[in-house]
Amino acid sequence: MDALERDYRTVLLATHQPPCLSLYQPTHRAHPDKQQDPIRFRNLVRDLELSLAQKHAGRDSAPLLRPFYDLADDGDFWNHALDGIAAFAAPGLFKVYRLQRPVRALAVVADSFHTKPLLRLLQSADRYHILGIDRQQASVYEGNRYALDEVELAPGFPRTAVDVVGVRQGAPERTKRAYGPEGPGQTTRHGTDVRQDELDRDMERFFRAVDEAVLDQYSRPTGMPLLLAALPEHRHLFRAVSRNPFLMSETIDAYPGALSIDELRERAWRLVLPLYLERLGGLVDEFGAARAKHLGSADLADIARAAVAGRVATLLIEADRVVPGRFEPETGAIAFAPLHDPGVDDLLDDVGEHVLRAGGDVVIVPAERMPADTGIAAIYRF
Repeated sequence: MDALERDYRTVLLATHQPPCLSLYQPTHRAHPDKQQDPIRFRNLVRDLELSLAQKHAGRDSAPLLRPFYDLADDGDFWNHALDGIAAFAAPGLFKVYRLQRPVRALAVVADSFHTKPLLRLLQSADRYHILGIDRQQASVYEGNRYALDEVELAPGFPRTAVDVVGVRQGAPERTKRAYGPEGPGQTTRHGTDVRQDELDRDMERFFRAVDEAVLDQYSRPTGMPLLLAALPEHRHLFRAVSRNPFLMSETIDAYPGALSIDELRERAWRLVLPLYLERLGGLVDEFGAARAKHLGSADLADIARAAVAGRVATLLIEADRVVPGRFEPETGAIAFAPLHDPGVDDLLDDVGEHVLRAGGDVVIVPAERMPADTGIAAIYRF
């Protein structure tokens, strides 16, 4: 499975040779509902096929559509569905992602990918990772306040200690190693002690490899807080070797395999909640200070123009707010209009997507934490 976090800005927001195909679908985790998901997916693929025939008549669409039909026949993929999927194709490119939140069914053929449904999912401030580890194996989970799922680790991730240190077979144990002369009061090390030293060094090597992989593949690309789930005898060593600045000081004192997924999510959210509230409080305070210096605004028209000019450093968007209208990406001009009109989309998402393209940050904030009643608030660079 591709890493949506890494791909969002660098792949999905990038320019591609058209046509660009985007497909979104809600999916189900359990029977019997999940049995209908592949059928609904094929119907959406047929919508893509019809749209291609209308907009790109005469083009051989088979290479673009083949990965979608192959996915429809992939039973293992559908057996491990979460709450939604997003799939994208362009000449020479196919990407598919499992989503932790439902999305509206949609099939779009355009000159660029339709990524707005991902904005609120990816930029929500309540997301976190969990690293579960003991001396033999490691696992990674991604969650929010509502859901938690184990991550499908990328090839090369050190899942087990064997991946890092190999299998020790047939290594003869020395019966005794002395440090200093033998005798009363002197230090003598026996074979079991020497073997334990080897095991401890192996565990440290494994923990260092896992720490580096988590930082490079998950924490650094996402900026999400990381919770450690481990027994005391393992967590102390991991914290001693870790160089991950996203690792929280709080710990879940259990290996994830000892808990149900709901128990793990509940324990994680209790620990993440204070950090989540602190982060939102800091953003609200930062916005207030910026606004007092005329470096912040809650006016949508002003923010839209500032986004096009590259002035928005941080944008706060109300989680469930929709402001229908048209956004002109060249000038930043906006026009309010009914959502059912052709060409009308959510202005908040339009502006947020433009801010991300310009290198700014977007944070989705629940209504009760928003510092303005317009559904949007911006902190400007200048």
